[in-house]
Amino acid sequence: MTPKSPLQQIPADVVALADYERLAPEYLPVQAAAYLLGGAADEITLRDNSAAFQRLRLRPRVLRELAGGNTQLTLFGQTLDHPILLAPVAYQRLLHPQGELATVTAAAVMKAAMIVSTQASVRLEDIALRAEAPLWFQLYLQQDRGFTRELIQRAEHAGYRALVLTVDAPVNGVRNREQRAAFALPPGVDAVNLRGAEPQPLARATAGDSAVFASGLLEIAATWKDIEWLRGQTTLPVLLKGVLTPEDAVLAIHAGAAGIFVSNHGGRTLDTLPATLDALPAITNAVAGRVPLLLDGGIRRGTDVLKALALGASAVAVGRPCMSGLAVAGALGVAHVLHILRAEFEAAMALTGCRTLADIDRSIIFEN
Repeated sequence: MTPKSPLQQIPADVVALADYERLAPEYLPVQAAAYLLGGAADEITLRDNSAAFQRLRLRPRVLRELAGGNTQLTLFGQTLDHPILLAPVAYQRLLHPQGELATVTAAAVMKAAMIVSTQASVRLEDIALRAEAPLWFQLYLQQDRGFTRELIQRAEHAGYRALVLTVDAPVNGVRNREQRAAFALPPGVDAVNLRGAEPQPLARATAGDSAVFASGLLEIAATWKDIEWLRGQTTLPVLLKGVLTPEDAVLAIHAGAAGIFVSNHGGRTLDTLPATLDALPAITNAVAGRVPLLLDGGIRRGTDVLKALALGASAVAVGRPCMSGLAVAGALGVAHVLHILRAEFEAAMALTGCRTLADIDRSIIFEN
């Protein structure tokens, strides 16, 4: 079936993020839809990321003073209008011809910070030219550390304001949905910011394949000592993305991380990992406010944002829902997704008696 062309206006019955996820496959080739919507193996973690939020109940307070409420926060010296960020997603031109340029346009309209993937399909400098809200750069350490240093310098010169190092994917996960769809990048879509880099050894596990240990990639995979090297290459705050245990959160702080992303890579690497929301409380306790915590994975409602903040996150990042919006309606769709989330979040704050983000804590979580 030929994919539909992106919409020029939003239908009246598209009112929730689930509507975009339902519609997205109609606007994408089968391979691109598998890339966007799929996860690792049996997709247990992918589903549980959202289910964890659904399991948690809210505890409302009434007759609170709500006049003058707002959702502002400060992260790493940057003032943000709200705690909803765009998560890094690679190869966005798979989903819409304008790719990351459409996404950053929507981020500008909605005043949302955007994290740009190392594997973006548009030059990081061109994305920055469209930005009107903070940009952060998501980084994979390359085998060629000189190329990595140049990539960091490009991001700094373009005005990116933080580095987000992904630490949970030394190899690719087993993604059966992509395998069944025979996923491959189409002509004209590639990681343009990595052009000229030394090719990385391939380590994508398939059925009956021992390529991971034979690939050589694990011999050059990043370790804790590389965090010190990375911090020495930049004055930007360095966040570690992909932490799921209190032990690694403490090690991240000792290594000098400015912030920690509680993340399971959207359920795309190792299946049967815990949902990020379930992992968050123990990490919150271990970190004890020493650095900000951010969370991604499973955010589908404004109440989900509220729950994540109540359990210790300072902000959340949203990936798949924004990309579904991109596939359906380009920049307009991404902006609408962000608008829905922010409107739902503000309503949830008011209905639990929270005037500002400082009022959000575990007291609004219903516990038996």
